Amino acid sequence: MHRTMKYGLSLMLVVILTACVTTPNDPNAQAKQKAAAGAALGALAGAVIGFQGDHSGGALKGALIGAAAGGAMGAGVGYYMDKQQAEFEQQLASEKRAHQIEIERLRNENLKITMSSEVSFDFNSAQINPAFASSLDKVANILQRYNRSSITIIGHTDDVGSAAYNQSLSEQRARAVAFYLEDRGVNPRRVRSEGRGELEPRASNASEAGRQLNRRVEMIIKPDQDIQ
Repeated sequence: MHRTMKYGLSLMLVVILTACVTTPNDPNAQAKQKAAAGAALGALAGAVIGFQGDHSGGALKGALIGAAAGGAMGAGVGYYMDKQQAEFEQQLASEKRAHQIEIERLRNENLKITMSSEVSFDFNSAQINPAFASSLDKVANILQRYNRSSITIIGHTDDVGSAAYNQSLSEQRARAVAFYLEDRGVNPRRVRSEGRGELEPRASNASEAGRQLNRRVEMIIKPDQDIQ
């Protein structure tokens, strides 16, 4: 096999091995693996094409170009969501410390932001608490800048009261958050809301601590799949 072809294939092997090595608990691990896998495939394709077209240096050049292109395609969505999550973590750090907001990265690259109804709404009300407005302003600002995503707002309640009342309250609270984000500049076409009432508790409703966890509004941020 020609030396330049061997070099291109060796580059591909190094990238594949790199893709398998990640730091434990690295929040960027999935994006890094996708980038490395994409780079490996790009390197292989570029090396083969380059070798076929130019037996002198085409394989190496093709491998390097292919690796760069493949890596960019593989990292797109993961890298985009990594950056967005980092901004949420930074801007909402005080709310996280106060257990008012939780930020979670889901396996499918979606982000989930959980807002406690204890601080975001008054009891039995769908009116957003003025004290929580500044937190939602931070969320809206980030969502405006990272506009390659759709946002689903989901309301949840405990089981105190009738199921019908809880369903209605959860829908109203979800709509209130959606309207607030839209009023702060988030494109309404990106936002939808729904209520789950008391159907999806996080904890037992037998204790006040459990009921408090169940009263919440979740925001699911789903990235566009064509992000490069």
